[in-house]
Amino acid sequence: MSTQPTSTRLHYGKAAPEGIAAMEALDTYVDASGLDPVLLDLIRLRASIINGCAYCVDMHTKDLHARGETVERISGLVIWNLAPYYTEKERAALAWTDAVTEPIKGHVSDEVFARARPHFDDKQLVDLTLVVNAINNWNRIVAAFRP
Repeated sequence: MSTQPTSTRLHYGKAAPEGIAAMEALDTYVDASGLDPVLLDLIRLRASIINGCAYCVDMHTKDLHARGETVERISGLVIWNLAPYYTEKERAALAWTDAVTEPIKGHVSDEVFARARPHFDDKQLVDLTLVVNAINNWNRIVAAFRP
């Protein structure tokens, strides 16, 4: 028995265009938030890896490659906490991404929050959370409907 998706279940953009437009508006907001575009793509790829969304992993890997990111930094996201390729700010954002993406593991701890605070002001921390939530939503839509 294969676990590979074989076909699109439905075209979610046609079925709920207003809802998808709202999701796209959130992406537009986050992209214009002032957060570093490379950081946004690292977050999107990390969350997609956690969520097992092959479509989004492929897309965000290509996005990072197009931005000039190295193979080490892209592939290292699988074990970012052990890889030497990331700044402390990126590590704080990736820890935040992991915690927000997998709240079942204990929610966002005080330790993860304290790690992020020196690198992100109030607005940036909210924006960081919005990008994590946006990609998690996209991952789940893709998993449900197989574009």
